[in-house]
Amino acid sequence: MRVCGLLVGLVLLAGCGGGGSDDLKVSAASSLKPPFTDVGGAQFSFAGSDQLAAQIRSGAKPDVFAAANTKLPDELYADGLVERPVKFAGNRLVLAVAPKSKITGFADLAKPGIAVAMGSPSVPIGAYTLNVLSGLPPAQRAAILHNVRSREPDVAGVLGKVAEDAVDAGFVYVTDVKAAGGKAKAIELPAALEPDVTYEAAVVKGSKHADQARAFIDGLLSSKGAAVLRRAGFSAPPSS
Repeated sequence: MRVCGLLVGLVLLAGCGGGGSDDLKVSAASSLKPPFTDVGGAQFSFAGSDQLAAQIRSGAKPDVFAAANTKLPDELYADGLVERPVKFAGNRLVLAVAPKSKITGFADLAKPGIAVAMGSPSVPIGAYTLNVLSGLPPAQRAAILHNVRSREPDVAGVLGKVAEDAVDAGFVYVTDVKAAGGKAKAIELPAALEPDVTYEAAVVKGSKHADQARAFIDGLLSSKGAAVLRRAGFSAPPSS
């Protein structure tokens, strides 16, 4: 068990007694897998933020919930299921396409015959995508939605469709393209359409490792934690 491993350096845990850091359970958005896995020192569950929030509502007791939006943690907080959420990172939406894709810009998504993947509306990546599309002229929005061939339960599924050539393009976070290791490239969205993407984390009420959970979140805000996130392509959280 890596009781005093990388997580200790990240979250500045005071010591190694009272149950190792590997006992810490962290439920996190799929897009957080690269930086959190690099950190290690905890048991991680990665999935769509909405799925993880639903598990908490159904009685699951991870120690930390880290979501790709503020809506889900804030709703859990309002219902007394987590402690006050903390904003810890930002991200940016892009189009993921194959390295030699025929798509060269956002406008290509409305062309006939283009296949597009997006997240389901309930997951943050899907909600952010719908926010982007809502800023388009009705005809262009309708044409892009007509080309949507897949609505995935998390951003990993969207990127997977692109990597498998099942679709021509998918709406993902820029961090996912960075983590793809050359299997996809990013096409920027028009700046006027780019949503504010903010990640929040919260300690789950009833956690058996609440002190460690708070230290983990504090570590995300520390210089070391911020450095790990920046290396993965995340930005500082947008201002409130």
